[in-house]
Formats: sequence, structure tokens, C-alpha cells
Amino acid sequence: MTIKKLESNSNKDVIEEEVSILTTLLEETTRNMIGDEAFSIITDLTELSAKQNYQVLEEKISQLSNEEMVVISRYFSILPLLINISEDVDLAYEVNYQNNVGKDYLGKLSTTIDVVAGNENAAEILENINVVPVLTAHPTQVQRKTMLGLTNEIHVLLRKYRDVKQGLVNKDKWHADLRRQVELIMQTDIIREKKLKVKNEITNVTEYYHTSLIKAITSLVTEYKKLASAKGIELTNPKPITMGMWIGGDRDGNPFVTAETLRLSSTTQGEVILSYYLEKIDSLYGSFSMSSTLVDATDELKALANLSTDTSEFREKELYRKALNYIETKLGNTLTYITEDKKVEPRYVRANDFKADLEVIKASLLANRGDSLLNGDFAELLQAVEIFGFYLASIDMRQDSSVQEACVAELLKAANIESDYSNLSEEDKCQVLLKQLLEDPRILSATHVEKSEELQKELAIYQAAREMKDKMGEEIIKQHIISHTETVSDMLELAIMLKEVGLVDNEKARVQIVPLFETIEDLDNAAEIMTAYLQLPIVQKWIAANKGYQEIMLGYSDSNKDGGYLSSGWTLYKAQNELTKIGEDHGVKITFFHGRGGTVGRGGGPSYDAITSQPFGSIKDRIRLTEQGEVIGNKFGNKDAAYYNLEMLISATLDRMVTRMIVDPNKIDGYRAIMDGIVADSNVIYRDLVFGNPHFYDYFFEASPIKEVSSLNIGSRPAARKTITEISGLRAIPWVFSWSQNRVMFPGWYGVGSSFKNFIDQDVSNLAKLQNMYQTWPFFRSLLSNVDMVLSKSNMNIAFQYAQMAESEEVRDVFYTILDEWQLTKNVILSIEQNEELLEELPTLKASLDYRLPYFNVLNYIQIELIKRLRRGEVTEDYEKLIHITINGIATGLRNSG
Repeated sequence: MTIKKLESNSNKDVIEEEVSILTTLLEETTRNMIGDEAFSIITDLTELSAKQNYQVLEEKISQLSNEEMVVISRYFSILPLLINISEDVDLAYEVNYQNNVGKDYLGKLSTTIDVVAGNENAAEILENINVVPVLTAHPTQVQRKTMLGLTNEIHVLLRKYRDVKQGLVNKDKWHADLRRQVELIMQTDIIREKKLKVKNEITNVTEYYHTSLIKAITSLVTEYKKLASAKGIELTNPKPITMGMWIGGDRDGNPFVTAETLRLSSTTQGEVILSYYLEKIDSLYGSFSMSSTLVDATDELKALANLSTDTSEFREKELYRKALNYIETKLGNTLTYITEDKKVEPRYVRANDFKADLEVIKASLLANRGDSLLNGDFAELLQAVEIFGFYLASIDMRQDSSVQEACVAELLKAANIESDYSNLSEEDKCQVLLKQLLEDPRILSATHVEKSEELQKELAIYQAAREMKDKMGEEIIKQHIISHTETVSDMLELAIMLKEVGLVDNEKARVQIVPLFETIEDLDNAAEIMTAYLQLPIVQKWIAANKGYQEIMLGYSDSNKDGGYLSSGWTLYKAQNELTKIGEDHGVKITFFHGRGGTVGRGGGPSYDAITSQPFGSIKDRIRLTEQGEVIGNKFGNKDAAYYNLEMLISATLDRMVTRMIVDPNKIDGYRAIMDGIVADSNVIYRDLVFGNPHFYDYFFEASPIKEVSSLNIGSRPAARKTITEISGLRAIPWVFSWSQNRVMFPGWYGVGSSFKNFIDQDVSNLAKLQNMYQTWPFFRSLLSNVDMVLSKSNMNIAFQYAQMAESEEVRDVFYTILDEWQLTKNVILSIEQNEELLEELPTLKASLDYRLPYFNVLNYIQIELIKRLRRGEVTEDYEKLIHITINGIATGLRNSG
């Protein structure tokens, strides 16, 4: 069976028409703002970029005044945004069309379930699979919420374009509405002038649930159950998709995440989902007007109706409305309890109680031939309750292991148990911690010894977690992740902190302890650490109480920054194999949480390929993965895109669970030996430049907009955990974001070309081996395809201009080392793929880049000129935000820059 990737060539003409209309409207709007003479500059810059006449382009931009750059920067930032919207609309149209006419495409759920149904344990697989996209607090989405609202309005209008063409919608009115939105965008601040706060991040992300995620997920799960049923598989309560959240609970390197933000994140989510339920109940109340003189009701329904305080004589015979009125009252009181902490009655204690009342209505309708009334709003509501409960998305907590060690050391000293815990050996640390967990019921923090500010803050957030779980149910907070997990004691220290608030005892852990292995060294040591951890009797009890699951988080960003693209990808792949085997040996289901970013350098790339290229057997029935930055908007900005992207995640996971590699298993060991050698070489090449070249640090800081990115109001957390004095101290996001901005895309490919060429040069047959690996091994194919994509978005002519901003010749010369590797990597990748040009296998993406690159290439030259002026002191504070506008425009054009 051949499954094709979703291509939109059939609607290429429509996209071009839409882009033409949008471009014309933007041109007219801009011309009206600045006049014909000034607008001619924009025309000249566009033509120069399209012809790749970069020298003249640079000269012309250098002659512009700061004032002239204001509207010009906005124009070239907004046009790629409008192109994105048109492409998103076309994707949504294609998904709907191909679904409705029965065409196949990559990730189509019906096709995947057909494959799964052939397995003898199909029912078990479909019942238990759980894919969790986790929306994180690392926003490189620099657009304001207002701009996101405007872009959504344009999306809605473009969805009507095909109806406009057929005369089903008034063309003049449609065009006027579209013009108004384009004018509003052009006249609205693109970026935030104030630093984003954690509470802003919470409200911004929860907005996606309003606009798309609740509807998309409920529709998708309903379809999932329907497709399984069509195969004779009746599912009880499947949850193929549930959502996760880091915002409000991830305090690693973010001092602004506190107990209060955790409460706010929890209650805001509760408010979002309960408000949705209330809207649905109100809608059902309006439509469920059945009279008891015409249709009967069950005794249970009558009892529910009798609890209603609606005593209107007009409701005497409308039992369903009275029941819904009672449910609405309880829901409203539940909302008040969650958001205002007022214990008003009657209210629901748990979502299952709410669901039970809905089931009473369902049973009554079924008993009285009201089956058809269960469709629509009622079915959507019931499905939503099963998925979202009263919590909407589970919030992960996260903290760095060093912080937890310091807190535990302070607690042990204050309780006169151990005066110098941090200097104990690892073995002694574990003995002290296990004794406290197994034998000592004391609360260490109960002493009257004064506590440090850090310890007080940590204890407060754990206490808040306990409160939220007691109040909103166990699902609201399920995991606590430990950054930089390097030892077993790192995990036991977290257990001590959880014990302080009653979230852990010697039988169960109400919050699962999740290690995060990030650097190459940590990933290499992960197997040894987890082997020792899983052997502990108390840990075995915690896992048994968690249905046999133990989650492990894998860090893509730091491992890439530490060892380069190949080293990161291969080490992660091997670690999954080893950890899966360790879990099997101990009777534990190891599940993985993939800390992927938007870019290839942070584990990004096409999600379907990323999942299906994981080691076979590493996905049991659960997988979690981060979604962050502008990727959240791209994937979940509207219901259609959200549905398709979530459908792909489920399909990819099922595919990886049931489909073995097409490669001959006997060749795998040979392949692995080849990869071990190439990757070891790549790691040396990468580290030799990044950590060995004395000028590399200065090159990065002088030849990229890292300083300007760090000042951009793109998120609540600082750009570095500490003051930036070395590459290793820089957070992965500004590191990758900056390399995207200067168009080098360094983290996604450096070290690939030389290491492969060295292997090829060893033997004339080695190129053929690599070509065969590319054709037959999904992991290897995905690895190289991502490099292909990244190279296609790089531009070394532009990168050269950024390099010229470096002050010394020695620093500028670093560029030539990078350029040589870039050219070599491109040649080698094309040889292995046996292609003539980049993106040969992705024509739609190539076409997309072809007509957007001329616009945001101009932005790079504007950005370079503005940074030069800023460093010369020629840009006042009023014009400094122009650099941020260019950063936004380039990120928008690249689409996966964070």
C-alpha cells in the first residue's frame, strides 16, 4: 500500500490567486499610507531580491532613513504572514476534500485503523493509545494575541474564496471585508512592547482551545471510535489524544513561575473547559424542548428534573429542560468553586459526576427512541467530558536538579539529619534519602528553622500542586520533570520534596517522577541510571501504582547544542532502544516524552516522519511531545489545521506501534556500526568548531542578532539560565532562533557533510551503503530529509553579510569554515538521496519557499542595516523595535524557526 503525502498541487492556482489578491490589497494599503514615491522603493527592493542582486539591494537599503524603514519593514513582515494564511486555508480545504471523497493521504486515520484492525490485539491497541501534545512555555511566537485574532479573521474569509468564485458569496462584500482586515493588520502593532508575563502566556495558549482544539479533538475522537466500530471494535473510553501544558508549572530557569502561576494555570484551564460545557448545556436547553405528553422519560431523568429550581409553569412538562437546568446550576457552582474557591452547592466534585448526569439524559433518550437527538451538541459535549474532564490539559511541573538538591540539603540540615548533604557520595546520598522515604514519617520542613527564599518558593509550589489535585482531580498535575538528571539521587530528591506535601509515600506517588536526559553525556548514562532506579523496591511500588508505566523525557535541544545534529539524533535513538530494553527486563512500560522544538536543530521537522522513525518497540501505547513557539499557531491556529495535525500524530503513533521497518533486520547491526563511526566523527567536527575555536563565541554574538533576540518580548523566561559567558550557558531557544535569523541554520546540519564524506572516502562502496540506508531505514531517511529541508531555508549570501558585522578578521573568518561545511553537506546529502536539488521530494514546500523567499530575504538585509546602526548608536529607542519587527517577519517566513 502506498500512502502519499498530502500535496496541494491541485489547488496551486487557487493559492496563487489568493496570494495575488492579498498582495494587491497589501500594496494598496501601504501605498495609501506612504504615497506612490515611497512605495516605489518597496517595488525596487522586491525586484532586486527576486533577481538575487544582493549587492545593489544592500546598497539601496543602506540609503534608507530610519523613518522610511518603518512601513517598509512592516510590509515585508506582513506579506509572508498573509502567504502563510493562504497555505493554511488550502491545507484545510485539501484535508476536508480528500476525506469527503475517500482519497488517501499520509496520516489519514481511516487508513491507519484499517491496518491496525488486522492485528489480533487491535482492540487493546486502539483502546489504550494516548498521544499527548504538550504546549510549552517557550514561545518564539512573537506575534501579539491581537495579531493572531486578525489572522484568524483572514483565514475565515479565505475559506470562503471558492464560494466567491462560484458566485455563492457576494464578491464585492467579501473583498471589502478582506481589505478591512489587511488594513487593520498593517496598522496594528505586530509585536509586544512589554515583556510577556507567565499569566499572558497562559491566556494566550488557552485561546487555542477556544478557537480550535476543543472542537477538533472532540470531533477527532468521535471519528476515531466510529472508525473502530466499523471494524467491529467497540471501544470503552479511548483517549487517543489528550493535551498537556507546561505553562505555569515549568520553573526551570524561569523565576516568574510560582505557586500562584500554577494555581492560575490550573484554574484558568478549569474556567475554559467549564465555560465551554455551560455553553453546550445552554444550547441543549434551547433545543431539548420535548414535552412529556408526547414522549416519555426514564425514572432517573424524572428524578434529575425534580431537583431543578426552575418552577416555571411553562417547564412542568419539559423534563429534559428541567434536568439540564439542574445540571447547569451545578456546573455554574463548580465553576465558582474552581475560580473563586467558594464552596457553593450543589456542585460537582469530579467530572465523572457530571458525566453521570449526562448519561442519565442519554439513557432516557435511547429508551424513548430519541437516538437522533444524541448527535450534534450532545455527542460533542459527552465526548469532551471524557477527554478534558474539569482540567482541560495536564500541567507538568519542572525544575532543575541542582535547585532540588539545594532544597533537600537545607531540609536535612534544618532537621539535624545531615549537615553537609551535597558533599556526600552518590551512594550515601541515596541511603539518606531512602531512609527518609521508607522509615521516617517526619515532615522535614516542619522545623522552626528559618528557610531560604528558594526553599520557601519550592515548598509553596508543591503545596499548590497538592491543593490543585485535591480540588480539580488527579489529572490536573501528573508529572514532575527533573532537568539535568544525572544521578538516581536527583530523582529521590524530588521524592523528598513531594513527600513534604503528601504527594509521595512509601506505597504510591501521586505525581510521577520523570527524569530528563538532555546532554550527550546524560543520554549515554541514562541506561545505567534508570537500571539502578528501577531496581529500588519503593520505586517498583510507585510504578505498580501507576499501572506499570515510567515516563522518561528526552532532550533534543541541549543534546544538539552539546554535540551537533547527527550526534544528538543518533544518541537519542540509541538511548530509546536501551531504555526500552531495560524497562522490559524489569517488567516496566517505559514511555517517552520527546522534548522537540519547532526547528530541526531542536528535534523538529515533520511530525509524522519523526514518530514513525523512532525505534520499533519504543512506543508502547503512550507518547508525549512538546509543541512550542510559532509551531503552535501553525498547527493549531484553526480547527481544520488542528484536526489534521492531531490526526497525523495518532496515525503516526499507531503506524509505529504495528508496522515494522521495511529494512532487512539482519542489516540493522551493520547500519548501527556505520552510524556509530560517522556520528563519533561528526561530534568531533562539531565540538572542534563550537567549543574549540577561540573565535566562535564572538562570531555567534557579533554575526547574529542574539542580543536583539534576547531583548525581544517573546516569552517570560530569560535567554539564559545565568549570565551568558559561554555557549553552554545559553538557552537552546535563542541559540537556535538566532541561527535561523542569520540564515545559517547551523544547528540543523553542521558536521554532517564532513563526517559522511570521511566515511565515503574510506571505501568506494560506502556511498552505495548510505544510499541503501536512506531508501530502507526510516530513521536515517528522516534524519537526512530534515537536513535537506534546513539547507533549503539557509542562505549563505545573507549569512556572509551578517558575518561582516563582526569586528575582527579572525572572527569573520569563522564564516568560511561554516561555508565550506555547508557546501560539502549539500553535495553529500544530494548524493545520498540521489537527487539533483534540495527539496526534490517535497515540491509543495519548494514552491512555497520560492514565492516567499524574495520577501523575507529583504527583511534580512533590513535587519543587518538596523543592527549596524544600533551598534553605532544611530538608532533611538523608538526605532529599535524595527529590528524586532524584522525578527518577527523572518520567523514568519521560515515558519519553524524556534
